[in-house]
This record gives sequence, C-alpha cells and structure tokens, in this order.
Amino acid sequence: MAPSKTIYTGPFVHSRSLKELEIVEKGAIGVDEAGVIRFIERGDEVGEEKRPEGWEDAETVAVKGEGFFFPGFVDTHTHAPQHPNTGLFGKTTLLDWLQTYTFPLESSLSSLSRAQHIYTNFVLRTLSHGTTTCCYYGTIHVPATNFLAKLCHERGQRAYVGRVCMNSDLSPEYYRDAGVDQAVKDSRESIEYIRSLDPEGSKKGEAIVNPIITPRFAPSCTSDCMAQLGALHRETGAHIQTHISENKGEIELVKELFPDSTSYANVYDQAGLLTEKTILAHAVHLTEEEKALIKERGSKISHCPASNTALTSGCAPVRELLESGIIVGLGTDISGGFSPSILEECRQAIWVSRFRAMNDGDDAKLSTEEVLYLATRGGAAVVGLEDHIGGFEVGMDWDAQMVRLGVVHGGQKEGEEKLVEGPVDVFGWESAAEKVEKWVYSGDDRNTVAVWVKGRLVHRKDSYEA
Repeated sequence: MAPSKTIYTGPFVHSRSLKELEIVEKGAIGVDEAGVIRFIERGDEVGEEKRPEGWEDAETVAVKGEGFFFPGFVDTHTHAPQHPNTGLFGKTTLLDWLQTYTFPLESSLSSLSRAQHIYTNFVLRTLSHGTTTCCYYGTIHVPATNFLAKLCHERGQRAYVGRVCMNSDLSPEYYRDAGVDQAVKDSRESIEYIRSLDPEGSKKGEAIVNPIITPRFAPSCTSDCMAQLGALHRETGAHIQTHISENKGEIELVKELFPDSTSYANVYDQAGLLTEKTILAHAVHLTEEEKALIKERGSKISHCPASNTALTSGCAPVRELLESGIIVGLGTDISGGFSPSILEECRQAIWVSRFRAMNDGDDAKLSTEEVLYLATRGGAAVVGLEDHIGGFEVGMDWDAQMVRLGVVHGGQKEGEEKLVEGPVDVFGWESAAEKVEKWVYSGDDRNTVAVWVKGRLVHRKDSYEA
C-alpha cells in the first residue's frame, strides 16, 4: 500500500540510548507521504490544535486495545537459502554442520523455481516478525540472488542482499565458484542488477535494497579471492558481510590456511575487507588485538546468540565488545539459529549474557533496554542507517511495527475465561514498562499485527484495523 500522510496515535516505545527506553503512554506521530516523521506529540501535547498546517485531513492509525508502536527490527545477519533447514542442526558443530546440512541445500538453489519458493516464504516470514531491515546471504547463484533482491524491493523490505563467494577447496566441488575471476564477475553482475532496481535511489544512497559483497568466511576463500573482493568494495562502495571467530575449530583452521596473518581479523584486513562498511558475524572468540583492530577500522559486529548456542560455538562477550567501542547489532543467523525472530534473539542475547555472568560477574548481563537497543538502533548503526531508522525522531523514516497484547477478561461464571490471541496475557494491573517486559520475554509474531517500511504498510494480520 502506497504511503499517504498519516498520524499514528497511541502508545509508542523506542530506545533513546543503550540504557534508556522511552515509553510514551499517549502519543501521536505524523508521517508524510514520503514515509518521513514530521512531528511527534507526547502526553498533553497530543491534539490537533498543536500540529503543523496541512495535517487536518491526514489518515489516522490508532493502537486499539493494549499495545504500542515500536521501531522495526534490524536483522544484521541471516542466510535466506537455509530457511528450510531452520531447526535442523543435529549434534554437529560449525564445520560439520556446513557439510551435512548447509552446502547440499544451498547448492540446490541453482534451480530458480526452488529459490523463488524458499525466498518468497522467508521474506514474508521475516516481515511477519517485524523485521523491516534484513542483511541476507544468498548463494553463489546470480539469478537466485537477484530474485531475492527483486522480491525485497517489491515487498518493500529494506535489505542488503549478497551473492556468496566461496572458491577454496573447503567448499565441495559441487558447490563453489569456478575461480577468482568468476567470483568477482558474478558478484559485480549481482551488484549492478540490485542497483538497477532503483537507479536514482542508489545514486543518492536512498534505495531500500542494496548489494553487499559476501565472502562466506575466510576458509571458504583464497587470499587472492578476498583481495579481489576488497578491490571490488573500493570500486563499488558496496557494504561487506562475512563471518569471524565463530568457533574455536574454525579459528585453528584459519591459522593453518593463512600462516602469514597474525589473526583472523588480520586476514580480512590484509585483503582490504575490514572497513567501516563491514559487518562481521559472531565474534565469539576475538582477541584483544582483534577488538582493537576492528574498532580502529570501524567495522561492526552482528551478535547471533541463538546460533552460537545451537552450534555450541560459545557465548560472545557482548558487554566487552560494547565497552571496546564496537558497534553491535543482532542477527538471527538462520539456519544456525532456530527462529527468524529478532525478538527471540533479544531473549537469547539476555540468556547468553547471563551464562557469561555466571563466570564473569553480573556486569556481563544485558538488560531488556540494552537488547532492544541492539535490535533497533544498534542494528541500524551496523548497516549505516542510524540517522534514518531504529527510533522515532523527527526526520527519521517510519519503519515501525504495531504490537498488540492480549487482554484477559474475567468471565461472569467460573470457567468462562478464554485464552487471548497470542502468548502475552495482560490482566490490567501491569505498568507500561511491565507490558513491554512481558512482550520481550513472551511475545512472538502473533503480537505483531502490522509493519511499515518508510511509511508503506508491508505486512498486516487479519486482526489489524486501521
């Protein structure tokens, strides 16, 4: 649905900072036809007489019942072709899991019809969970990767879509790039196609779907391949996404494959792949020297707690990363992770931080406020959009979700009570902050009844009423 001038009324919640969550119980947010927030009213400020001229005939969208508006989630790391394998990781660790589950499935997306089937379902699924921006890994196949980008463009989801590069002997013969030249050629072809979806927006840096250079991870690529991809980044200015220090066995493999490098991070740095536009997934076992290098280069981290637990990779020291001055967001890492929901990752991030706290002390714990920041403003900063999305401020885009919570009504007779829709029960005596807590710890996609990207309604449930 095309955006129109709209006023969104009712409670809204967003992160002011890493530590502070603003909860407004009575509010109004005016969004223009371009999907940009033009005014915000809180409490006693709410009223037509205080609004700018020209908003008298604006549409109104109100939160009905218990609920609130919340910024759209940013998923900074996921693998779209692995969606059918969600929840399938058996007893394997990272390297075995790639060979057993991942490579066979990804290779099958040489069939465009198969890719269309998987990608269409996955994009709809991520939108249903309130994910308005998503960093997608594709496969080595250009047609399938281009379809994923086109799909996101048509559905209205912000996305960074990358054709995966993998040319080393670690990758099976049936699923790898033919060589360095082919990897670079196919990556360039995909970059050009994705930018052609919105040529003017791409020139201005305003396109909602953008290409991202994607060396799978260091063991999957030769030094020459990574160096050429670094050159492609400098030529095109496209973002970069890859993995780092996810698993201890992987780190040892990197040492064997790249003996002239001083660290895993140094492998990428030597190739020109460690930049302010680089997203590094996992970062579970970084050394102090690597943290300093990543901070110096301005690269960002995607924390994927569910995947790191599922594959027994470890518990990333998020508090240490944040205190080092490194920007961190959250990623679902499908299908190492078991859910496409960033709200689920908020919970998992809290649990992982508490696992670390059992050994490192309470300072390692992440709060509800902090994980919601990572899920929104943190993720926005990871993809370089912190001035445009992640919160509700005048001049920012309306990337938002309407959250609705179930109200428990007592029956007139014993046994008359019925379960409300969704997993969150509100009895009426909870404070506004407690309602948010209940959503964070118990909510799911059933509570997300509508989703907007840049003012465009991109997902709605049957129960949604404008």
